[in-house]
Amino acid sequence: MNESVFHSKVILFGEYSMIFDSTALMVPLRRFKAEWKMNPALDQPSEQASNKSIRKFRQYLANEAELASLFDFDRFDTDLEQGLFLDSDVPSGYGLGSSGTLTAAVWKRYANTQVDNLIDLKRIMGKMESCFHGSSSGIDPLECYLNKPFRINAQAVTLLPEDFIPADIHVFLADTGIKSNTKPLVQYFKVKREDADYLKAFQTTYVPCVSACIDNLIAGQTEAFFSTLRQLTERQLQFLRPMITDNIIDLFIEKPDFHFGVKISGSGGGGYVLGFTDDVKQTQRFLDGYDLIWL
Repeated sequence: MNESVFHSKVILFGEYSMIFDSTALMVPLRRFKAEWKMNPALDQPSEQASNKSIRKFRQYLANEAELASLFDFDRFDTDLEQGLFLDSDVPSGYGLGSSGTLTAAVWKRYANTQVDNLIDLKRIMGKMESCFHGSSSGIDPLECYLNKPFRINAQAVTLLPEDFIPADIHVFLADTGIKSNTKPLVQYFKVKREDADYLKAFQTTYVPCVSACIDNLIAGQTEAFFSTLRQLTERQLQFLRPMITDNIIDLFIEKPDFHFGVKISGSGGGGYVLGFTDDVKQTQRFLDGYDLIWL
C-alpha cells in the first residue's frame, strides 16, 4: 500500500447498529483520496489550513493518556515544521471519511507500534478520530487504512473480495446538496438510546434487518436483498428520521416499479444518500437532477 495515499470510504450498512456490536459492511471509495505532501512555504490557504488542523490533531493525540505513547512525535513535529499537509479531495461533511483519511494517514506515518489485531486497531483509531466527532467507532479510519472491503462485528474483521457485490446489484451515492455535521446526530442517537422502549425496538427490529441486508448482499440473493433493503428504509424512517433531510424524503417513501432502495450514508443528516438498484437506466431517469456517483 502506498504509505502516503488514503482513499475515502462508504459504510454500506451498519452506521448506527454497529454501536450495538452488530455487523457492519465497509467498502473503499477510490474516487476520492488524501495524500501526504510537504511544502515548506505553505503558500496556499488550503495548505495552511491543513497544517494547522494537523497540529491541533497532534496536540490532541499527545494529551490523551492512552494515545500519547503510540506515536513518534519528534518526527511528527519535524514534518509539521517542514510544511506537512494532507492534500485531500474527500468532501467534508459528506460521510465519506474526511476525518477517517487523516486518522489513518497519521497512524500509518507516525505510529511507533504495530497492532495486528484489527479489532484493537479499530478501537485505537476510534479514540483518535474522537478528536473530530466527540465519539467514533473507529470503523471509518480502519477502512481508509485497509483500503479493502470488509465485514466487521465485535469479534472480528473479515476481508472480502473486491467483487463481492453481485453483478446485478448496482450501488450509487446521491448528493443531498447539504453538508452533514456528525456530532449532533450521534448525540441525538445517544439520547434516544436512553429510552428503554426505543432501545428495545431498535435492537429487536432494526439491528436484525441490517444483518439480513448484509447477509443477502454477500450471498448474492438479489430478491431477498432488495426485500430486506426496503424494510431497512422503512425502519430508518421510523428510528432515524432526523438523519434524513427533508429534500430527499421522497426517495425513502416512493416505491418505483423496479428494484430500488436507499438508506442514509455515514451519520446521515445530509451528505450522500446511499442507493442500490438492478436497473441503472431507470434509476438515472428516476433520480434526474441528482448528482450521482456509481461505485
